[in-house]
Amino acid sequence: MAIGGAIGTGIFKGTSETVSIAGPAVIFSYLFAGLLLLVVMSAIAEMAIAYPGLNMKGFIRLAFGTKISFVIGWLYCFMWLVVCVIEVIAAGSFLQYWFPSMSLWSLSFISAIFIVAINFMNVKKYGEFEFWFAGIKITMIVLFIVLGAGILFGIIPSSETHYLQNYSQHQGFFPHGWSGVFSALLIVIFSYGGSELIGLTLTETKDAEKVLPKVIKGVIWRIVLFYTVPILIICGLIPWDEIGNQASPFVQVLSAVGFSGSAHIMNFVLITAVLSAANSGIYGCTRMLHSLASEGEAPKQFSYVAKNGIPLYSVILSAVVLVGGTFVAYFSPDRVFGYLMAIPGFTVSLVWIAICLAQLKLRKTYDKLPHFHIWGFPYVTAFTAAALTISCVAFAFSEQNRVSIFVCLGILLILVICSGWTGNKDINKE
Repeated sequence: MAIGGAIGTGIFKGTSETVSIAGPAVIFSYLFAGLLLLVVMSAIAEMAIAYPGLNMKGFIRLAFGTKISFVIGWLYCFMWLVVCVIEVIAAGSFLQYWFPSMSLWSLSFISAIFIVAINFMNVKKYGEFEFWFAGIKITMIVLFIVLGAGILFGIIPSSETHYLQNYSQHQGFFPHGWSGVFSALLIVIFSYGGSELIGLTLTETKDAEKVLPKVIKGVIWRIVLFYTVPILIICGLIPWDEIGNQASPFVQVLSAVGFSGSAHIMNFVLITAVLSAANSGIYGCTRMLHSLASEGEAPKQFSYVAKNGIPLYSVILSAVVLVGGTFVAYFSPDRVFGYLMAIPGFTVSLVWIAICLAQLKLRKTYDKLPHFHIWGFPYVTAFTAAALTISCVAFAFSEQNRVSIFVCLGILLILVICSGWTGNKDINKE
């Protein structure tokens, strides 16, 4: 589920944004963000072993109280709702490759209805859809890497040669310097967002001390490799400044090197991939809503689970927001991704910061230090929190993110005000 949530629009559509900001050097943005993710996920695993039975929100609540956990919990729900909207709009943009005469909004709306229908199915059928969605996109990324590397190094013949020159031409590997690398970091963090979904399912994990470290390390390395290697191949096969925002870079590459038939297959895979990420997003949102409702920080109705196993009212809320969110593509089809993708990047950073700070505070309260723990404590955790904070501040002062930051700060202010009312309740009272 974590891989399903993290591999979606961030790689298949967001790479257009990140490559345009940093050029081929954007792989350093992905590697640096991968190191930050490693620390965050390790912090989750460490706290899960020290406090069995608690999930990600439980750690934050134990460290900072109900007010902070209320804000982070609802912020996390808001983030996933925005992510779901991004994913279905991305699906609409990929469908335009086949239906160029149809509007982005109409195709996004159809995609949203499809996802809503899946989430009203019983849990078993939902799981089957997600299994095939995730399996298709991961298999296709591997095949793209093999095919792309074969073309890049001349093993597979194509219409051109000397692809490796694309790394040194067009202003070089670092066309915008290191500033471009760090400027792309927030979108990259959005791309990796979803990996922390593991932190919501910890209460269902058996033998966490043995299982979690292996699972987390495996997920992180797979995610980093699934991003960095395809981007290197994309920037080698097509000049970075020719990668546009209409179709996916994956489709553009295959079309540019003369594999038009493969481009159609890849476009189908991309659609299933982003719909899979939307599926994971609704899962993350409804699971957090259930947790909030169970602890009295959300209306009790959100904890209700129907006979077919779905959290009915949580799914209804998600469906309303998802379908309504597609109207953004109606009013601003050209800049919709620029507006929306920065929002979850900012909120993911805040959630990751909260996880790091919770680990910094809770470490001294452990009964014993777990066998699996973060190396270099407290410096590594503090550095990660500081780096994420700097990323948030840079985002806040970026002129191109002005609309997004007003939305983020507005939602954050509303949640802080609401937490003052909720925090006065003693929800631990039995």
